[in-house]
Amino acid sequence: MLSIDPDFMSERENYKFLIGSIIPRPIAFVTTMSKDGVLNGAPFSYFNIVSSNPPMISLSIQRSNGKMKDTARNILESKEFVIHIVDEQNVEKINQTAASLPSEQSEVEAADLTPVQSMRISVPGVKESKIRMECIVEQSLELGGTDTPGCDMVIGRVVQFHIEDGIYDKGRIDSRGLAAISRLAGQSYAKIGEIFEIERPK
Repeated sequence: MLSIDPDFMSERENYKFLIGSIIPRPIAFVTTMSKDGVLNGAPFSYFNIVSSNPPMISLSIQRSNGKMKDTARNILESKEFVIHIVDEQNVEKINQTAASLPSEQSEVEAADLTPVQSMRISVPGVKESKIRMECIVEQSLELGGTDTPGCDMVIGRVVQFHIEDGIYDKGRIDSRGLAAISRLAGQSYAKIGEIFEIERPK
């Protein structure tokens, strides 16, 4: 077995090890609003659950050469954002939002996604998602890097859930019906595969 010290690796090499090892990763499509009123949308796979009491999620937004991304800047300015679960039906359109567009151009509009008004926050979500979560910033941190931070870590508190009727039943979400897509490495994604159960020991 190889044993490698990350301090002797480049950022790119460490990145490849991480995204190739920590799989599958859930994908959040995040909408934010700029101070100029532009609806921004971008997918992120450094995303997961933090807590259920209260419901909170984590989102890590990597910087590029120390420069903060539009999503992070908008979240930190407005303290609001919407998380959407990427699924088999919306992944093609959401993939289009990963293009590098100028700050004044809306990825949501460019990808022909449909904005939908939120209930508890001012940032709209998109209609093409079976699950979306309206969030407010609970905490934010600048982490990593050498001369400047390498990423912006956001902890968001979910203040409203929106779940498509067809995948909801008695407090549970049908994972097959949701058909969530996960991120692997490179250009690779994965669908929900074989599902099995193992009884938890008492």
